Amino acid sequence: MESKTFYGIRFYTFITFMMVVTGVFAQTLNQPTPADNPNLAGNSPWTAACASASFNEYYMNFTWSPPLVRSDNEFILELSDSDGLFTNPTELDRVTDRNTDFDFDFRFVLPTDTRGDGYRLRVRSTSPAKVSPVSDPYSMYFIDFNSPLLISQNRTGTIPPGGAIQVCDGNSVTLAVHNVSNPDTYRYNWYRSGTILAEKTSSITVSQAGIYLVEVDYGPVCSGSANTLSNDITINTGAQLGIAINPPANTALCSGETQLLEANITDQGLTYIWYKDGVPVTTAAIDDQTFLVDASIAGFEGNYSVEISGSGTCLEQSTPIAITNAGDFTVSRNNPENIALLPGQTATLSVTTTASAPIYQWFRNGVSIPGATTDNLIINEEGVYHAEVSQSGGACASTAINSESTTAVAPDSLEIVIAYNTTYTACENTTIILEATRIDAVAANGTRSDVTTTLRPNLSYQWQHNGVTLSGATSPTISLTDISENGDYVLTASLDTYTPISNSLPVQLRTSETLTISSTSLISCDPNQTITLSTTTSLTGESFEWFRDGVNLNDSNEDLAINQPGTYQLVLLRNGCPLPSNELIISPLDPSLITLDADEDLVIPEGTSRVVTASGGDAYSWLDANDTEISTTASVTFSEAGAYRIIATIGNCTVSRIINVSYRDTFTIPNVITVNGDGINDQWIIPNTYSNDPEINVIIYNENGEEIVNVFDYQNNWPESTTQFTRQNMVFFYTIRNVQEILKQGTVTVIR
Repeated sequence: MESKTFYGIRFYTFITFMMVVTGVFAQTLNQPTPADNPNLAGNSPWTAACASASFNEYYMNFTWSPPLVRSDNEFILELSDSDGLFTNPTELDRVTDRNTDFDFDFRFVLPTDTRGDGYRLRVRSTSPAKVSPVSDPYSMYFIDFNSPLLISQNRTGTIPPGGAIQVCDGNSVTLAVHNVSNPDTYRYNWYRSGTILAEKTSSITVSQAGIYLVEVDYGPVCSGSANTLSNDITINTGAQLGIAINPPANTALCSGETQLLEANITDQGLTYIWYKDGVPVTTAAIDDQTFLVDASIAGFEGNYSVEISGSGTCLEQSTPIAITNAGDFTVSRNNPENIALLPGQTATLSVTTTASAPIYQWFRNGVSIPGATTDNLIINEEGVYHAEVSQSGGACASTAINSESTTAVAPDSLEIVIAYNTTYTACENTTIILEATRIDAVAANGTRSDVTTTLRPNLSYQWQHNGVTLSGATSPTISLTDISENGDYVLTASLDTYTPISNSLPVQLRTSETLTISSTSLISCDPNQTITLSTTTSLTGESFEWFRDGVNLNDSNEDLAINQPGTYQLVLLRNGCPLPSNELIISPLDPSLITLDADEDLVIPEGTSRVVTASGGDAYSWLDANDTEISTTASVTFSEAGAYRIIATIGNCTVSRIINVSYRDTFTIPNVITVNGDGINDQWIIPNTYSNDPEINVIIYNENGEEIVNVFDYQNNWPESTTQFTRQNMVFFYTIRNVQEILKQGTVTVIR
């Protein structure tokens, strides 16, 4: 076809170019098909997508036929729902640089909620708008749970012993998945003895014998690779036989008596286990249908039952039979384990019993004491004492129970121990209580017996502070609340001829005084600025230290002058204890703390205004180009173009920002320029919305589709004065775009 010239333009070339750009010819989009993953060696096109957190990368091949799509076209790979419907498709991939590539692969990842066997894919173009035929259906799953499932009865989380459950008399049990946080969002494959069942939910009710297990249903291909197959539970079925224990002749036994318990079902080859208070007392044995209760064994009393099991029989346990101790009673000691017998004094020992008709007999050092047959005993000599109690008459008259023993000592001396009654650390506590915590009776051979309970109320006490007797401090405890009471404490006591003196306890309390420091500023502007730290507490004649970030500054000035950021603290020595102040954090100036709710290059339509508000400062000053203050608030209204400055104050520091206000262009992109050298319309001047911006790409093509300009940050300088135009009325094509999209496109005619 011969090309024609119209007004100096190749008409055929121009028309062809515009038809390609506008998409007059119809493209053919073909059905997408699975493609090989180039990142996996020896792979082949996928037939099912089994994605997971550790692998999720798939490719789809797509071909199409010319003519070319428009330059702003995008190809989009879309996924249907699990039924193959595109009512609300999911975008998997979008490409913008394949508009001249007729055979390429999309790369995509499966969404994490993808689960089904009927997914389809298609490709959609945007310019012109066309949709490809849909793909074949595919099984596609995102395997977000890939651990073995655990099943238990009623989702209790307890797997039965041996993995078996007995189902009796035609009843049923419910098996359920218990280790998945959201079990009902999945489908499942349940199996009974290798046969897949129809149920797909997270639980299943069964009454038929067999071995049951389950896995997550990730489709026919992906289920096996997910490794979710659960533990198995064996369901055994059978009937209950009504096991019971025949009523025994005697259920209240005296010491030494026995009673034979017998099951009501015997000699059927069943397995028996006998229990006492729910705990097995025999091992499983066939036809072990009797059990002998022996009252000569301590702790024989309790609730006895028997359990049976066997082929075709349900595991079954009888109702318990209670066996009691007919001679059961208690004996309690009423006095301390150790007592001190002081010279010329006596002590009374006693016991309490629940025996209905008790008989008492007291013993010293294991030998019965003649005539000591009541519930109490007065003693005046050392020894180990206990009481024996028995019943008077009745079925169990032979039963005897001993009380706990009491050791009585005649001390050679007494020792007293004092201690802090709560946790104590020197220079940390502000109060503390000291107390007598233990009194020991010391025999001539050095043996010690704790007699605190018996002697503590009987002793007379006196506290001493640094060797000086404290008036009125005559109790076994002393409370200290002030640093003036710091020092060493000793407690003396007396009783008859005994005058024990305690150990010595040091006390060093911390003052409850509060030490506070303050500063002239909490922000360090620069190294030349001095900030002063001080305290209202007098430091004259005191020992103190200044710290920065935990390091001693070795500065002896009461007011600390600093010019560095950091965490500062003053430590004052009070009565030998360090008294730390509060911590002050001096931060470096951060100019980004001052923020504006508008760009620093502000564009407004001419004749309008815009309010700009600053934040982060303590005070503000807005200045125009002549340094005239126009506002002292956080906000200012701009209606005139120009350069403005804000000075914000943070503490003693200032932050300055420049705001350039310009008017938005009201003209459009010109489609004609006249390069005749008269200085008027000689260059292609576009609005500043698109020019002088490093993020905007300006591309100019000649009539042959060749790029002659391709720049960012266009300076409104095309064509240059040296540019030659061979014909009158030459037409050029332009595209203005940013990274995401085409902003403008069209033609510009050059008249010379």
